Amino acid sequence: MESQSDAKKIAPNELQKWIAQGQTITIINTLSGEEHAKRHIPSSANACVYEVTFGQQVAEIVADQRRQIVLYGSSDRSQDAAVAAEKLIRLGYDSVYVLSGGLAAWKAAGYSLEGIDTHGAIDPATTLQLVEGTYRVDTQASVIEWTGRNPNGKHYGSIRLSDGKVTIGDAGISGTFEIDMTSIKNDDLQGDELYPVLIDHLESDDFFFTKLFPRASFTITSATPVRGQPVTVPNFEIKGELKIRGIRKEIDFPATFSTLADGAIAAEAHFDIDRTRWNIIYGSSRFFEHLGMHVVFDLVSIQLRIVAG
Repeated sequence: MESQSDAKKIAPNELQKWIAQGQTITIINTLSGEEHAKRHIPSSANACVYEVTFGQQVAEIVADQRRQIVLYGSSDRSQDAAVAAEKLIRLGYDSVYVLSGGLAAWKAAGYSLEGIDTHGAIDPATTLQLVEGTYRVDTQASVIEWTGRNPNGKHYGSIRLSDGKVTIGDAGISGTFEIDMTSIKNDDLQGDELYPVLIDHLESDDFFFTKLFPRASFTITSATPVRGQPVTVPNFEIKGELKIRGIRKEIDFPATFSTLADGAIAAEAHFDIDRTRWNIIYGSSRFFEHLGMHVVFDLVSIQLRIVAG
């Protein structure tokens, strides 16, 4: 996908010729400092286009906005250098070039590279790579956020996980999670005298009946990968059994799995559930009449983040 800008394109062989001829140019790698350290075109500087200070970084490298600048990024698929060029042109730089094909094309052409990993394969890090194993849920880093609504507005808060594990293997992804229903909190009424009233109501037999059912649970029954999806969109279709108030019901939702720098995995999802399927019928006009101010919508929005390592 082409990015439209006033930047000129330069092929790897042409840039190599400029370098050999000793032309007055500044070559800038637009990737992160970590990627620059791995491999870069000799004598190129680094200014990361993903950082809000990109313009300042370039200004520190080259103060003269009339100087010829050649920007390069990862490959012809990535828009890093093209976006960087647009930014610089908007800032007043008037001689900006983008290296066609980026670092991948430069390497494919056989031109020299510098860095700590010049011969390694270039992983674009756009698709998910999961390592097999069993991961224990980090209950402090994991959270379930909920939003309930009525005609006058909404209430929202969180519930904590008390335990859980995720297993990744040849058979796919499986997992079990225990939810501490007594940990339910509300955020929008913090400090208000109605806060304890709402919490008592949610813990009562009108809603989650935590005295009798202090724990809920979710078990993954299938996790189907969405092949070829980039890591910034949902890459799994999850099906499982959600047990609340002793009642098990199947649910399904899309989820986005990712890997973290420390080797842990994270999963994020947001979806709605119909609470009445678990016999939580308070305020539902499907079950009661003349509710007046006690109407509560049936759908509850869930946003979850699971971290396991």
